[in-house]
Amino acid sequence: MPRAVVIGGGIGGLTSAIALRGKGWDVTVLERAPKIDPVGSGLAIAANALKALDTIGLGDPIREFSKIQGQVGLRRSDGRWLTHTTPDAADARYGDSVVVMLRATLMEVLVDALRKGELRLGVSVSGVDAGSGVVRTDEGDLHADLVVAADGIHSKTRQTLFPRHPGPTYSGVTAWRGLVPRGDLDIRSTESWGKGLVFGVTLLAGDTVYVYATDVLPAGTVFRDEREELVRRFGDWHEPIPTLLRAADPADVIRNDVYYFDTPLPAFHRGKVALVGDAAHAMTPNLGQGACQAIEDAVVLAHHAGQWRDGSGGGVAEDLLAGYTADRLERTSKVVRQSMSICRVTKVRNPVAVWLRDLGVSVASRMMPDLMLRSMDEVLRWRPPTATTTVVADRS
Repeated sequence: MPRAVVIGGGIGGLTSAIALRGKGWDVTVLERAPKIDPVGSGLAIAANALKALDTIGLGDPIREFSKIQGQVGLRRSDGRWLTHTTPDAADARYGDSVVVMLRATLMEVLVDALRKGELRLGVSVSGVDAGSGVVRTDEGDLHADLVVAADGIHSKTRQTLFPRHPGPTYSGVTAWRGLVPRGDLDIRSTESWGKGLVFGVTLLAGDTVYVYATDVLPAGTVFRDEREELVRRFGDWHEPIPTLLRAADPADVIRNDVYYFDTPLPAFHRGKVALVGDAAHAMTPNLGQGACQAIEDAVVLAHHAGQWRDGSGGGVAEDLLAGYTADRLERTSKVVRQSMSICRVTKVRNPVAVWLRDLGVSVASRMMPDLMLRSMDEVLRWRPPTATTTVVADRS
């Protein structure tokens, strides 16, 4: 049985392990943290990622969580709609709508799908030899036929494989995220745009509201009270934004500067090592595709690795990982660019430019009522390379 070592216990790493095991691989996931502690609050699992999860038997369990309901779309800071659609329209167009859930919940589902002993916590990786597949850790060396580097946006593995790549670039915006009790508020899943500002609201399961916001700020800006900063920026926007911010616990609000890959990698593999998720193609959150693309990576990588044959004592054939790069590099680069294009539009501050932006979106939406969905066709109509479902419930 071929052996894969996965570096990183995030969404991309865990999904890769599950998908590879379904293709006959012995898998070990190395996570340097002593426990799985997801960073972030909520996330969206769109139609493309749900189809990917179907190939490892996890699509339907994820669909049981909170699907977006009612009218959804884009609004101005005063509440006026710029464009909108419905989950039913998305379902009809793509075969699925969007599941919104806590990042921690998705991680629990993925961890539960692993078998005993496949996840090793508290293990730090000090180096990888792409040619031999040796992974050096603080607990000794591991030998692998395939190494999956899912070690995040600041991936040391990526830096080793592609030392000349410039790495992540600051997008120019910082992002807040938080969870707020719903109370008796009428919540719709919307994103509102102002002068360089964005505020999003999404209802999760258990009457919890996921909120997120962005603003144009220099990288590394520090605030004493993140919730108060949100109130200062968004306290006079349309409801339920001010009410949600007043109800928010400051301890539940987190913020981080947003980085992305302005320069794509030349490949997503080298030797026996494949990169997935943010390690390969970090992107801004404007399309809600960061986790979705990592999930796609995992099942596509497993599809190619499933064709592995070790007839001469060698490792993963170079052409198999070249096939992975061929399937993923162009697609993810387009998603990164599309997401950053939206980010640039949200950064506009000049009042005239903001008015023209909003007018353009509103007019285009009236002329083309399905504009909001059509703009996502290339992303959401993706399908995995195989429809074969693998059962993952056996954790013996």
